[in-house]
Amino acid sequence: MLPWVETLPLVDHHCHGVLRGDVDRPGFEALLTEAGAPPAPGTTFFDSRIGFAVRRWCPPVLGLGAHATPEEYLARRADLGAAEVTRRFLGGAGLAALFVDTGYAPHPVLEPGELGAVAGAPAHQVVRLERVAEEVLAAGGATGFAGEVRARLAEAARSAVAFKTIAAYRVGLDLSGRRPTDPEVAAAASRSAGAPRLADEVLHRFLIWTAVDLGRPVQVHVGYGDRDVDLHRCNPLLLTGLLRATEPTGVPVMLLHNYPYHREAGYLAQVFPHVFLDVGLATHGVGQRATALLAEALELAPFGKFLFSTDAYGLPELYHLGTLLFRRALSDVLRDGLAADAWTEDDARRVAGLIGAGNARRAYRLTEGEPDG
Repeated sequence: MLPWVETLPLVDHHCHGVLRGDVDRPGFEALLTEAGAPPAPGTTFFDSRIGFAVRRWCPPVLGLGAHATPEEYLARRADLGAAEVTRRFLGGAGLAALFVDTGYAPHPVLEPGELGAVAGAPAHQVVRLERVAEEVLAAGGATGFAGEVRARLAEAARSAVAFKTIAAYRVGLDLSGRRPTDPEVAAAASRSAGAPRLADEVLHRFLIWTAVDLGRPVQVHVGYGDRDVDLHRCNPLLLTGLLRATEPTGVPVMLLHNYPYHREAGYLAQVFPHVFLDVGLATHGVGQRATALLAEALELAPFGKFLFSTDAYGLPELYHLGTLLFRRALSDVLRDGLAADAWTEDDARRVAGLIGAGNARRAYRLTEGEPDG
């Protein structure tokens, strides 16, 4: 690995909390993938690229040799306990800041402040739009829905670093670019009152436009996710109309994850000045193939539009793998360019700094005074 990539500070612009307590083998394996459940009988998720990445890169952090067996690894993990395991993995990740999505927590997890304290870096909250809307509907139904949502999001914008939408999970990404009218929002809220979760295209558009009006970057889940998502409806190209409509505002739109649509996301980042992308979640998911993934994502995407993220959730190992595999992939891509005389070492160092932290600090305007975490 290039030495100046190995020590590169990373701003993790999209991540989640880690478990507060210990976890058994079925629980550990369930958190290795997006399946959300243990593997099929007679199989193991350790027999996957991410499983082998865990066995290669995580045991040395816990005092074991590389390629420890799952049984050896999990026994050592249990002996150390959750707090020590988390300290080792997050404390050594080399993170300069964390942007934590607090809208997803099916397990008891560390809060942003606790996560940042362990990582030794400032942690900022990312507010999930749908969670706010669902809370408003649950508290008061459709009456005054739009006004209450606007008020709550305006208050959240005082400290949150960004907003996030999971429209991809609920209605897909084929969203109209037209801003919905208040009567349309009221009618959609009435249709949604009492539903277990928000899933109305009009309301998702309303939430996105409300976030845009507040000026904070808007993160958009794209592509790879758990089995609740209909992946064929999560191609970022479906957002083209909405991206055209929001472009004049200048508010950054952050396309998250993107696999297997990372090339499409790279195209969008090239042609729209306010669009950025990452390959978080997939980086550790593909294990040793991380270099190929990053190279493909950077085929069209301008280097000033690409950000780092882990999208780690639950297991602190995913922070370690997300940062380590990303550094190795970035080093490989830059080193290949150096070998081909595609850029100079000064250029490569500058690009690494942009991708590692500079692009995030600029897009989220952290250089103008960081929001309170």
